[in-house]
Amino acid sequence: MTRFENDYTQGAHPRILQRLLETNMDQTGGYGTDEYCDRARALIRRECDAEQADVHFLVGGTQTNTTVIAALLRPHQGVLAADTGHIAGHETGAIESTGHKVLTLPHQDGKITAQQVRQAYLDHWNDAAHQHMVQPGMVYISQSTENGTVYSLAELEALSAVCREYGLPLFVDGARLGYALAAEGGDVTLADLARLTDVFYIGGTKLGALMGEAVVITNEALKRDFRYLIKQRGGLLAKGRLLGIQFETLFEDGLYFEISRSAVSLAVKLRDALGGMGFGFLHASPTNQQFPILPDRLLKALEAKHSFSVWAKVDGNHTAVRFCTSWGTTEEEVNELVEDIRAAAVLDKLDDFNSGKG
Repeated sequence: MTRFENDYTQGAHPRILQRLLETNMDQTGGYGTDEYCDRARALIRRECDAEQADVHFLVGGTQTNTTVIAALLRPHQGVLAADTGHIAGHETGAIESTGHKVLTLPHQDGKITAQQVRQAYLDHWNDAAHQHMVQPGMVYISQSTENGTVYSLAELEALSAVCREYGLPLFVDGARLGYALAAEGGDVTLADLARLTDVFYIGGTKLGALMGEAVVITNEALKRDFRYLIKQRGGLLAKGRLLGIQFETLFEDGLYFEISRSAVSLAVKLRDALGGMGFGFLHASPTNQQFPILPDRLLKALEAKHSFSVWAKVDGNHTAVRFCTSWGTTEEEVNELVEDIRAAAVLDKLDDFNSGKG
């Protein structure tokens, strides 16, 4: 069974495991106060061209989203996000559990626009009863999105400008950030994110680490007391050096970018092969997530050898599914998936012919 349902089905990159083994008996301070975390912070600041940024290591994406959003919002405020955003649909009400509402906006291919943010802000303040409603207090976006799409530099600059105009902190969920940075036609860098946002994070869990996310804070107001909130929200790891070692390994010689490019390259290979067979796609994704629309009978034939996520029913006989490549996906696995889809498609057409439909 080859698994394509997500990008964290495997443990960790071998170089990370080797480094963890090599340092296993080292004695260090806890909670991220060790030299490994310090070196990882320095490497990330350098990549972000943001020497004054604070960098914190949290255990996972949900803890990161919850901690950042709770830190930025006052009790009467909510967070603007796409209705497909991860915090809106896949975190079991984690944001709402902190007392804050997710204020969803209709997505446009998984993204929201600067104009939508402007309109939502103005609609609130122009309502005579605004003091009775949840006030928009910040903006959340994902890079890449749940649809595998990415914000361009122009889109990010426009969002940043409107957020700064209205005093709305801009937060970027970077659980799959490496794949977005490696996307076809992508023009956003880590330095751009540091320059244009108040806070973002660099995903490790889905990009070769055993676990962990690196939060990069440029907003001075958010820096103060952030460690208190990490602890309060359950995101502070006692053996913090385990996270620092992983991010140090990912960033000391470009491993993070190397494995991201590999995953995207294999996803593009899969996309092009399926497109060549005549299959359409639910989303035009340039990243490691691909959403082909396949006949239901073909999917049943694939399930014995490959796992994938059912995404959306398109019609009575076709379903959009998601195939994720990852830092650990091999070319052989993608080749096998392509050939199995090709063989199943041939059999599906033969069945139609034999039944008089062809």
